[in-house]
Amino acid sequence: MGIVNVTPDSFSDGGSYFNADSAVEHALRLEKEGADIIDLGAQSTRPNYCEITPEEEWERLEGVISALRGKTALPISVDTYFPFVAKKALEAGADIINDVSGTLNDDMAQLVKNSGAGWVIMHSGSGSVNEVKAFFDKAEEFCTENGIKKEQLCFDMGIGFGKSYEQNLELIANVKAYKKSGYPLLLGVSRKRVIGASSKQDNPKERVYGNIAADTAAILGGANIIRLHDVKNEIQGIRTADEIKRFQFV
Repeated sequence: MGIVNVTPDSFSDGGSYFNADSAVEHALRLEKEGADIIDLGAQSTRPNYCEITPEEEWERLEGVISALRGKTALPISVDTYFPFVAKKALEAGADIINDVSGTLNDDMAQLVKNSGAGWVIMHSGSGSVNEVKAFFDKAEEFCTENGIKKEQLCFDMGIGFGKSYEQNLELIANVKAYKKSGYPLLLGVSRKRVIGASSKQDNPKERVYGNIAADTAAILGGANIIRLHDVKNEIQGIRTADEIKRFQFV
């Protein structure tokens, strides 16, 4: 899953793709480099971010989605927790809602059910392996009660969203302990502070090797989707980890 931040303030590339043309160009470049999904985000979720309104978020996304949909057949994911934005995005051609709210929103659930879209449900806030597992169990029950099909869902452990350094590493190291059978699991650790701290690399754009190490650990544990900025370089590690996993005994 290749990241395109249509924002002026994202922590590692804010402003780089804020213009719709540059955002579309970058998305197509990520596709050429091997991305399977394009994830568009119009609101930074870095620590201490300033929340924008749903209307502002949609204003940033609208032109990008409509232009990109005409140029690629890849699934388009939209990183939003606003049902208003999610609805607009799906109508414009998006396929997946990547919801980082950490909540089980009734309006979002009905939108997902009625549209047939994919829904990435993320755990947000402090959480151990057991707490994340309990949230995923609760989310599965909630979605079943709301008539959402199993194949529409993906879970995300929420690396960097309110968790301690130790909790982040624990979750990356122990995917098998909380991954739900039959559901894909997304890892979103690209360029985050936990990689900077563990690799001793202050520059987010230079954390590619630390990212690959985290990707590999998570993939060997069962992670299915890797959300990342640097497709060109990290895809080598992801493909190799996938091949190694094929030869695991357990």
